[in-house]
Amino acid sequence: MTFARTILLAAVLLASPAAAQTGDKAISTLTISLGTATPGGGFPLYGNAFAEAMNAADPQTTIVPRNTKGSNENIPLLEKGELDLALVAGEPAYEAFTGIGRPPARLRILTAIYSNPGMFVVRADSPYRTIRDLVGQPVAFGAKGSGLPILARYVLDGLGLKQDEDFKPIYLDRAGDGPAMVEDGRVAALWGAGIGWPGFAAVASSGSGARFIAPSADEIARIRARHSFLKPLTVPAGSYPKQSEPIASLGSWSFVLTREDLPDDVAYRLAKTLHGIEASFCRTLAQACETTAANTVAAAPRPELIHPGVMKYFREIGVVK
Repeated sequence: MTFARTILLAAVLLASPAAAQTGDKAISTLTISLGTATPGGGFPLYGNAFAEAMNAADPQTTIVPRNTKGSNENIPLLEKGELDLALVAGEPAYEAFTGIGRPPARLRILTAIYSNPGMFVVRADSPYRTIRDLVGQPVAFGAKGSGLPILARYVLDGLGLKQDEDFKPIYLDRAGDGPAMVEDGRVAALWGAGIGWPGFAAVASSGSGARFIAPSADEIARIRARHSFLKPLTVPAGSYPKQSEPIASLGSWSFVLTREDLPDDVAYRLAKTLHGIEASFCRTLAQACETTAANTVAAAPRPELIHPGVMKYFREIGVVK
């Protein structure tokens, strides 16, 4: 082998996520990009904590979070190979995997991260108590490019309502802008989802306090009759300040997705590391308590959507047969 070819091969090994070789011993040189969303939302909060926990557990792997416009940008970035991993909300993932409005995506699931029960938040002193009360009012439906407006569209469609016609919709440049708009009255309500979602926590902690508006039991049944992929979910009591009762709603699971060609050994290593820190990750971040191997198997729309390297590890630990 010529000197030039030797140098070229060494550069390729060091630039790839595979292990470089020193003698007979493999030395990992993994650097992995992770797409999140706009500052102030749930995805950057989770993604930064995920990267910190994973990097601490496996010092030879460096996961680097990157703010993006959210799920709708993360999916094409993964497809183009410009991201290795990305957080994607359930509804955009469902549309991508199913091929709604686009060819079916060939991405894979690394892990389910948390469930997303959707609901509105209003000031505690507002007159609005039902979804119908919000018709005709200005509503912040989340950041442009995020999955939140898509979840809202499905929920409202199940009730015979059109997001862009029956409301005065506002789509945010930054997810973190929503709570102040509720507080100062620029919007009647902020739509969001999840347990410990920063936007809901900010409104609930504000001087005005918060009231949450979710679909009623009858409305949940109507929505699911039209969109069965949405599942009944509950926000436990105490998830937000002064929230004394559980809130029944519906939604889906968000995921960490991988690019199609992420090597099996890399996905296996990430799954193994994540499984090993499930308990400590939960103690670090409340939203992470749902990030488990068992939930990933249960939440995946189809088993074959889970990355093969992850499935290999799941079979070894008995989560799947």
